Amino acid sequence: MRKWKRVDGPGGPRFRSALAPHEAELLSSLVTSILGMLDDREASAPLDELAEITGMRTGNSVPPQDDTMKRLLPDFYRPATQHPAGSAAAESLNSALRSLHEPEILDAKREAAQRVLDTVPAGGGRFELSEDEAQAWVAAVNDVRLALGTMLQIGPDGPDRLPSEHPLAGHLDVYQWLTVLQEYLVVSLMGTQR
Repeated sequence: MRKWKRVDGPGGPRFRSALAPHEAELLSSLVTSILGMLDDREASAPLDELAEITGMRTGNSVPPQDDTMKRLLPDFYRPATQHPAGSAAAESLNSALRSLHEPEILDAKREAAQRVLDTVPAGGGRFELSEDEAQAWVAAVNDVRLALGTMLQIGPDGPDRLPSEHPLAGHLDVYQWLTVLQEYLVVSLMGTQR
């Protein structure tokens, strides 16, 4: 992957880069996997008769059971201290907030992922993004990184490297490549050079 180049013009900034064929294929595959996970989560939401009548969509009120989806759709509220009455109030608040907002969050994540799939160059090569498309790339790549990071159990302290014979060594390389891709794009969006 080449670094991102920001080109400011009368229609707003454009962001240019290039992907090797294997990079374009890998990114498309990873983003497609995230789309599938988001679709599965939405399909698991219970049918809400009130939503059918009012048109107001609601989603799952319970958090995902899968660690990756928990990372992509975390709780809305985490109490700073233990409440004397227990955790029921926080769970109730999270349940209500999740039910109300999860459909919109899933839509936004899905839209960002689809924009990546629509703009990644098939077979690799040079490409150019609008500012909105670049923002979608940042969001979708972040979701892929969160999913891979959960699988690799990456925390604040790494790991930075795995032995080459480790079964997840290639996954860590992909995670680090996505980190660089995202970081350089964010720097370009901010209008600064590294």
